[in-house]
Amino acid sequence: MDSPKDNKAFKEKFSFPYDLLSDPDKSMSIAYGAAEADSSRPARISVLIGPDGNVAAVYPKVTPAEHPDEVLAMLDSLG
Repeated sequence: MDSPKDNKAFKEKFSFPYDLLSDPDKSMSIAYGAAEADSSRPARISVLIGPDGNVAAVYPKVTPAEHPDEVLAMLDSLG
């Protein structure tokens, strides 16, 4: 639910080679089950969307120290 500006700064800080979804109106967070309409913060989950636009993986529980490697491995497998 971060702003595009905040996501851009986060992406640049960690040199991510991919885009991050900005969801300030919470519509995607609600659709993917990461937030309720009345929540101020989303749950710590990740949904990886593949190049075909479909959900490639869902990570309902995220351990921040391990998660980047997990997602990068999945991205590699998607080609």
